[in-house]
Amino acid sequence: MKLPIYIVNAFAERDFTGNPAAVVPLDDWLSKRVMQDIASQNNLSETAFVKASAKNCYEIRWFSPLSEIDFCGHASLAAAFVLFDGKKGESSITFFAKAVGEFTINQASDGMINMIFPEQLATPVTKIPKALLSGLSIPPVEVLKNRQAYIAVYASEHDIRNLSYDSDTLKQLAPLDVSITAPGIKVDFVSRYFWPANGGNEDPVTGSIHAGLAPYWANRLAKSNLIGQQLSTRTGTLYCVVNGHYVQVSGYAKPYLEGQIEVKAT
Repeated sequence: MKLPIYIVNAFAERDFTGNPAAVVPLDDWLSKRVMQDIASQNNLSETAFVKASAKNCYEIRWFSPLSEIDFCGHASLAAAFVLFDGKKGESSITFFAKAVGEFTINQASDGMINMIFPEQLATPVTKIPKALLSGLSIPPVEVLKNRQAYIAVYASEHDIRNLSYDSDTLKQLAPLDVSITAPGIKVDFVSRYFWPANGGNEDPVTGSIHAGLAPYWANRLAKSNLIGQQLSTRTGTLYCVVNGHYVQVSGYAKPYLEGQIEVKAT
């Protein structure tokens, strides 16, 4: 069986930046084992599998090299880019994922892709896990968590850029990942994201966590339109709008590869 595959750099405004995701459109679902094998061989932070369910509606599933993931923003942006590119004139699609339900993605005239997520609010942690404190080289000033990750808040962008982490220690926090964040110098806020228990050491750009980060910073900065930057080695810029119980997370995409893969098992 031959399947199309695309690699797209999400949240990228130039080549070789942002977070690369693989996208595999399907006519019928493969077994979970085969999808996991494909994602493991791709060895990117995420591989998205999409299957049409109705006009402009698609089911989507995300796999890291290690496991199936409940929610992934950058691979959703990459998948939407592929679907928009394949259907000229289509400007809005709806994805459905079991863990997060339906969410809408649309494409602006300048090519920016807007993803509308249910907010994933983070709440303060009163008893901070020892593994979080010992796994980060700089102690945070505040710690919160949502269904996806612990969020460690710092005083400055300098802290975020200079912090080091211990993957083996942070892995003890599974199933939660770790996001670190602080006010930005040239943007509203900055962040980094570590997920050794679920996919890798440091994720280049993490769209999904901004459904939690954007509401937090919107409240702190008293503004609903924010620009975030993820300070990985590849970097990525995310344009966020907090509107009620929804967060619009937007960015650009750059295509990198289009090809075919061949698998015998289904």
